[in-house]
Amino acid sequence: MARYSNLLGRRIQVTYRAGDIVLPATGNLAADSGKSIFLEENYKQQGSVKTFRWEIPYPCIVHLNESAEVPSPSASVQSPREATREPLSLQFKNRPA
Repeated sequence: MARYSNLLGRRIQVTYRAGDIVLPATGNLAADSGKSIFLEENYKQQGSVKTFRWEIPYPCIVHLNESAEVPSPSASVQSPREATREPLSLQFKNRPA
């Protein structure tokens, strides 16, 4: 029986164990197989929408609850970064100018 099927399609926060590390994750609950949950996150990269999905097995879940947090747009969605670098001039200390 799927434990978290009542949260399908909702935004959730989950804390899970990966080896000796405990990690937080926030995403939309895309699926619940009865053995694992599947989180999904959409983002925009170079003008195209990408989807990132990851699986978290039930035994690794430490804490899970519904999130009221609305996803904030990534930097690439707001405005592309411009390469505004000034040319560097290096001064060598051991060489006369």
